[in-house]
Amino acid sequence: MLQTQESVKDLLKEKAGYILSYLMSGGGQYGEIFYERSRICRIHFENNKVEKVQWGIDEGVGIRLIKDGKTYYGYTTDITFENLVQIAKALSMGNACGPVAVGKRYIRGKTHVEIDIDAQDIAYRTELLKRANERARSYGDKVKQVLVVLMDKTREVLIINNLGETAEDEQKRVVFFTDVVVSDGHTLQRGYESLGGLRGFEIFKEKPPELIADIAVKRALLMLSAKPAPAGSFTVVMSSQAGGTMIHEAVGHGLEADLVQKGLSVYKGRLGEKVASELVSVVDDASLEGYNGSFTVDDEGVPAQRTLLIDKGYLVGYMYDRLSAMKDKVGSTGNGRRQSYAYVPMVRMTNTFILPGKDNPDDILKDTKRGVYVVKMGGGEVNTLTGDFVFEIMEGYLIENGEITYPIRSAMLMGNGPRALQDVDAVGNDLGWSIGTCGKDGQGVPVTDAQPTLRIRSLVLGGYDVG
Repeated sequence: MLQTQESVKDLLKEKAGYILSYLMSGGGQYGEIFYERSRICRIHFENNKVEKVQWGIDEGVGIRLIKDGKTYYGYTTDITFENLVQIAKALSMGNACGPVAVGKRYIRGKTHVEIDIDAQDIAYRTELLKRANERARSYGDKVKQVLVVLMDKTREVLIINNLGETAEDEQKRVVFFTDVVVSDGHTLQRGYESLGGLRGFEIFKEKPPELIADIAVKRALLMLSAKPAPAGSFTVVMSSQAGGTMIHEAVGHGLEADLVQKGLSVYKGRLGEKVASELVSVVDDASLEGYNGSFTVDDEGVPAQRTLLIDKGYLVGYMYDRLSAMKDKVGSTGNGRRQSYAYVPMVRMTNTFILPGKDNPDDILKDTKRGVYVVKMGGGEVNTLTGDFVFEIMEGYLIENGEITYPIRSAMLMGNGPRALQDVDAVGNDLGWSIGTCGKDGQGVPVTDAQPTLRIRSLVLGGYDVG
């Protein structure tokens, strides 16, 4: 077993041609070696103390063959030339040598940071958590539980394929959140706020831990005074602060080419059709600097890029990885992502958002006679085949005569993604981002979602029947 990371990379670069030649010996359209080394630290601060610390390094290699539209995959943490050749031969089911190109493209990327996460100790991280905890607790006895979590990760990947392409990327990410529970003796309410990106710890210079705690606690306390949400159909104004939960879940997954090809998307066969209001344009862009879903190359070595999916209401494209792109005879859009070397890549979103419009957000509110104002979305689920969705409203208000009146609680937003996009009649000139981990087929990858302030003519609000 090789001892250093650089020696592993050197081995792979030196021997990749041999390994890939064995891999392609039984035929096939694409072969790939994927090396990954990840260092992760995750700390939970709860009950006024550090409850859990996870720290570790994971390193391994995955080898993939695509042949006749099917994927053959093997992986190992025992990174020796002999072992990798054995895996390649097992996947190819051959002992001869196949054709392999060399040296056609080389890409190398790196996350540029001011405060390197790998140069800081546990005490540095714990102090950030304590600061958020102390601020949250300072709001008084109504604050019953405070959970603060900090996760940082350095991930280095090397991808070498039979097309002669080599790519390396070093990704450093930080994720931080505060989750609180408050009570007035009768009602329990939860507040949550997060922060993160492809950044170093300098991210806390822009948004200190105390600010994240403030937002979480104030959101929870506000909901204690909220009235039960009414039930029925309402005009809905979604603040840019709501983040992109709806665009990610109700629209984004349906635009992933693998789901389209399997017939599991409401957008199948609709390229060129009008699928949204002419005010709506949707983009996926992994090339944005510093965002949680960003990178230099995806997990198949394809450069990060900006992909226009919906242009002024018309469906103009899907997101592709290499396999789905081969099936449609198009190029990959750089959306091939995997949780780690132990998984095959698949089509995944990166930073997905609705482009800002021309409307002033304040004017959108003033022009809404009666409706619901959504400031923060919670969890939810969507059926990609039909586009139907259900989402929790974590922070919302009733709108009456163009003014925000009182907060509402226990509210669920229900609708249909394509229909909701068709019903957008105002798009703000602002844009708000939210981070997350996107789950699909048992894999999780970091993403960012965003939207401007939007007004949707009608969505169903699930609450209490007050009439």
